This record gives sequence, structure tokens and C-alpha cells, in this order.
Amino acid sequence: MKLVSRRTLLLASAVSFALSPAFAASVFSGIDTNNDGTIDLNEAKAAASKVFDKLDVDHDGTLSRAELRGRVPEQDWKIADPDNDKTLTKEEYLNYVEYAFKRADTNGDGTVDAAEARTHAGRVLLRLLRAR
Repeated sequence: MKLVSRRTLLLASAVSFALSPAFAASVFSGIDTNNDGTIDLNEAKAAASKVFDKLDVDHDGTLSRAELRGRVPEQDWKIADPDNDKTLTKEEYLNYVEYAFKRADTNGDGTVDAAEARTHAGRVLLRLLRAR
């Protein structure tokens, strides 16, 4: 009988945790307001609206690239900033959040789960929804 290595056990534990409801709860903390282990577009936009308000430190109703602190990838600026004024209004920010949400929702079920959140598109979305 072959013994299971410690490394294999650690890997198995990590995979189990990553797929667990506890992981989903930690990833979506403060965003998943109905605690179903996923985020829907309404939850995403509500969280994004709060983030926008927190980031708009000069209270001018727009976010500059500096205020956004890298939340919008360079290649997405033309999508996020359709009027090309180098700032995002709240409406533009929320429209971009919707775009990012749809890109992260790979199975098209209207929610982003923990597995989808771990993709590149999911990580982009989560950066838009977290104040830190």
C-alpha cells in the first residue's frame, strides 16, 4: 500500500477549500448580500456604486485613472470611457462593471460563482467591486 504524501494532502485540502462555500463567502464578502454563494448583476452594481463613492475623494462625480488605482485594465479604457475624457462618471463606471460582469459570467447563468471569480475576467470584476 502506497502512502499519500503530505504534499498531495495539502493540495487536496487547498482544492477542497477553493470549491467550498466558505471560500465563496470569503471571496464575495460584502458583495453577496443574499448569501447564496454567487453574485448577480444587481449585487455587483450595488457594491460598485459604493466603491465609486469611496474612490471619488474630490467629490467631483468622476474618477480619474489615479483615483481608480489600476482597477480598469489599460486595454479596456476605450470601453470604460466611451467619451474619451480620461475620467469615468458613475454611469460609465457602472456600465463598465456590467461589461466586466458579463465577461466573468462564463456560463451565462446571470451570476458569478467562486470558480468564475478565479478566472482573469472574474478577478477584473472583483477589483471593481472592492474598496481596497
